[in-house]
Amino acid sequence: MVNLQITAGITAKEIINFLKQEQTLPEVIVKILSGKIVKEFAEQINPIITLEEIQDECHQFRTQHHLETSSDLIAWLVGRGLLYEEWEQIISDRLLAKKLAKHLFASQFEAYFMEHKSEFQEILLYQIIVPFERIATDLFYQIEEQELSFFEAAHLYDIDQRRRLSCGYSGWVSMAELDPELVEAILNGNVGEIIPPVKTAAGYHLMLVEEVTQLDLTPEIQEKILDKLFENWLHLEVQYRLQKCQSQDMTYQSITTYLSRKSPENPR
Repeated sequence: MVNLQITAGITAKEIINFLKQEQTLPEVIVKILSGKIVKEFAEQINPIITLEEIQDECHQFRTQHHLETSSDLIAWLVGRGLLYEEWEQIISDRLLAKKLAKHLFASQFEAYFMEHKSEFQEILLYQIIVPFERIATDLFYQIEEQELSFFEAAHLYDIDQRRRLSCGYSGWVSMAELDPELVEAILNGNVGEIIPPVKTAAGYHLMLVEEVTQLDLTPEIQEKILDKLFENWLHLEVQYRLQKCQSQDMTYQSITTYLSRKSPENPR
């Protein structure tokens, strides 16, 4: 562990003041509180962590951080002022969170998947985006009457040069990445048929869905569902703990403001 008081004359108070100035103190406090909540609940279930699970988690961590060799790992630790034992604690904390998430939500995979299946689907999408509703409506009827093909219209009128050159081709797109208005229109439309104009902040969209993936509840999707459910639960638990404090000082207010911005329902 780096002793900043000794090596650089930096005090804990100076660190806190800097975090306040950078407006990152609420984020740090929320992360610390989240870690405490995870450990508290994990102690109640007393999960068993095997050597194989630790090795798998270490491998995942090193892959995520591009730490292919032992030298890479040592350099990464030194660059962050971490001891190897402290890195092991990070791995342990990650495993605890995963164990707790499975304990709380493993039985909800299938129900959530069936209710939110469209979130995990991918579509092969062509679209035209134009700036005005009148243009979008005119193009829609011209395409419907076969006076103009969808691809010709995209090549001539789309506001984005890349899409114009590719005649509206957007490729395989996850439904989760699309605006809710577009998702609703796609779900109400039919594959292979042009969808009437839909307005978003980007403009007026004409869409053509050529193909939709057929989904099964794969391990990858299970992990995404687990992460989402656990994130939502932890966010609410943090809010509950803060409300119990019944504090009205500036730190409390800044944390609650941060949480409202980071809400799973309002991630931006």
